[in-house]
Amino acid sequence: MLSIEDAVRQAMPNALASVCRVARIDRQRITLAVPSAAYASRLRQLAPRIVDLLKQSGWNVSEIGVRVQAGLLQAGTKTPRAKEALPLDEGAIQAFEALHQSLRPGPLSEAVARLVKRHRGG
Repeated sequence: MLSIEDAVRQAMPNALASVCRVARIDRQRITLAVPSAAYASRLRQLAPRIVDLLKQSGWNVSEIGVRVQAGLLQAGTKTPRAKEALPLDEGAIQAFEALHQSLRPGPLSEAVARLVKRHRGG
């Protein structure tokens, strides 16, 4: 599905390709999803050209359907951000140790103890 989506995107203008997704493949019919009616209208105009270009690329496609999905742009894959962890210096570790000493036994005390242990290297 990803490979045909790439082939479809190469046959479109960049503005349309960035928001268009392949929603379904059924025999020789591909259904493309776009986020608004304006994109759908433009895609319907380009459909015959896209079908021709896909056939030239070796895809067995005879028809393209268009479906509007309002939340399409929000449904993209989210990439995780890089972890930004700074190691604690000795003063910070000692402060957490003092905090641990002053806490009553419980989940918070255990979490602070794990934090100190992890940053001490043990």
